[in-house]
Amino acid sequence: MNTVKINSLNTKMVAHRGMSGLETENSLPAFVAAGNRSYYGIECDIHVTKDGRIVVIHDSDTGRVALENINIENSTFDEIRAIKLKNMTKLSPESNTSRGDLIIPTLTEYVSICKKYDKKCVIELKNEFEMKYIEQTVDEIKALDYLDGVIFISFSFNNMVKIRELLPYQSAQFLTCKFDEELIKNLDRYNLDLDIHHVDVTKDQVDTVHAHGHKINCWTVDDKSRAEALAEMGVDFITSNILE
Repeated sequence: MNTVKINSLNTKMVAHRGMSGLETENSLPAFVAAGNRSYYGIECDIHVTKDGRIVVIHDSDTGRVALENINIENSTFDEIRAIKLKNMTKLSPESNTSRGDLIIPTLTEYVSICKKYDKKCVIELKNEFEMKYIEQTVDEIKALDYLDGVIFISFSFNNMVKIRELLPYQSAQFLTCKFDEELIKNLDRYNLDLDIHHVDVTKDQVDTVHAHGHKINCWTVDDKSRAEALAEMGVDFITSNILE
């Protein structure tokens, strides 16, 4: 198995949850696999544990991707770290087996891999973060001297506002499924870029976003023809599980 190659033109490709089309999503192997390929960025999702640690996982519960099911926000880091992720490669999908490297990563481990391979970190803040945890996230990245290599994204507009308050010039993209005039006003007000579900995106929308001085990222695109059509429209980024 390998990635599906596309003609991305000037569009930058982002590996969704790491190289999740080939390895278990949001795992160390998925991040390394993306690092070894041509991706511009590697996307991940972060949560805060009960004892205030930042960990990398998409869901609030571990059951879909791990051999045990616990809630992230209600569990300590040690409890979460003891859980093994499923070996969800294409060769053994939904497997009840694991490997020694299939653990829930820390933010620091993820950023370290991105830095090693010179990839942009595209970090989604799941749920709504208290300001102290946004500050903690930023401090962990600063400790690795890689804040310039980070793009923050979130469906929570409050998270985006807090990021902008803390980091006026940091690259940040608001995640959404809906495109309307109010969206553009909010992007303008807080100097945010757009990260939108690709299905209904049109050339006119792309041109409007660019006319207002913002970039546009489209998620999650796994169809080759659709991705190439979006690239023709001039989108700045495409986030994908398998396209490269």
